Amino acid sequence: MNGKLMKNMRLAAAVLVMVLLGTVLPASAAKKMVPKVDNFILFLDQSSSMKFTYKEKRQIDLGGQSKIVLAKSAMVEFNKLVPNLKYTSGVFTFAPFKQYGAVGPYNKTAVEKAIDPIDIYYDQYGRMTPMGLGLMDLDKTLAGLSGKTAVVLFTDGDDNLGMDAVAAAQQLQAKYGDKLCFMVVSFADNQHGQDQLRKIAALSPCHCIVEGDVFLRNQAAREAFLRCGFYDEIEDTESVVFRSIYFDFDKSNIKSEFIPVLDEGVAVAKSKGAARVVLEGHTDSVGSVAYNQALSERRANSVKNYFVKKGIDAGSITAVGYGKTRPRASNATAEGRKLNRRVEIKFAPMN
Repeated sequence: MNGKLMKNMRLAAAVLVMVLLGTVLPASAAKKMVPKVDNFILFLDQSSSMKFTYKEKRQIDLGGQSKIVLAKSAMVEFNKLVPNLKYTSGVFTFAPFKQYGAVGPYNKTAVEKAIDPIDIYYDQYGRMTPMGLGLMDLDKTLAGLSGKTAVVLFTDGDDNLGMDAVAAAQQLQAKYGDKLCFMVVSFADNQHGQDQLRKIAALSPCHCIVEGDVFLRNQAAREAFLRCGFYDEIEDTESVVFRSIYFDFDKSNIKSEFIPVLDEGVAVAKSKGAARVVLEGHTDSVGSVAYNQALSERRANSVKNYFVKKGIDAGSITAVGYGKTRPRASNATAEGRKLNRRVEIKFAPMN
């Protein structure tokens, strides 16, 4: 046996040993999670329709046959995956509306304990399905939160009492704008419920929806759903959008509600010492090209000044304006123009 063949055999054996022992080659730079939202509400449908079997068959492998059993299990699984990113959280049900977990700093064990006593053995007869009313009952809680909030719905989308659920969600979305994100774990098993939940999920920019059985059976689906609404992952090797902040019409001053977002960005910048901060200013389409170009630059520089004041080296920050050339949404609507009046905060490797 020649020396080259012996060398190749030894190399193959070494690789086999590494595989068997779980040893891997060095990976690319670790990813860092950065939150997309500041708060979240777990919102479980406890109505009469949730007591029926899901898709008209027993889901034995998922630990129960009724939709309420599966939905509660989905809440538990969701909580297991929530990262520790300093969220504020709460646990509620609707039909009837009830608080099980007080709104406060997120704690995985506390949320688990809040979910545990939720009743899944209630009598369905005489119980109605007021999903729209349940959403409106949540308004008082949403009004007390600062920053951006995800409402995570575990429901079949049926409603047969009071305000239409989609109309209620539209009313909340209009009130809170891009500060509200509807995320839907859907246990809908009829056309009406499916249509309702698709429309609700489509109201907010995050647009996160997953079928309940897929969520429960597939770990990758659970992780993708959580990433959709809860966090981004930043790598040192690429430029990644961290968050955006928004401005009033024709203004470049930073609104107080976005200070927590900027502080989080400052913290990320400090933790990524070798990273470059890129601040990209944008406007809506109202006004001339020249005016909007200058306005977008003022907005980017407002954020830059805040970062510098908080201790970030001005030399590591690039502030640029794009005027009205890069809209995120349609300028044909007031809501779209609102989304376009923004500064995007990005992190990129140093050149």
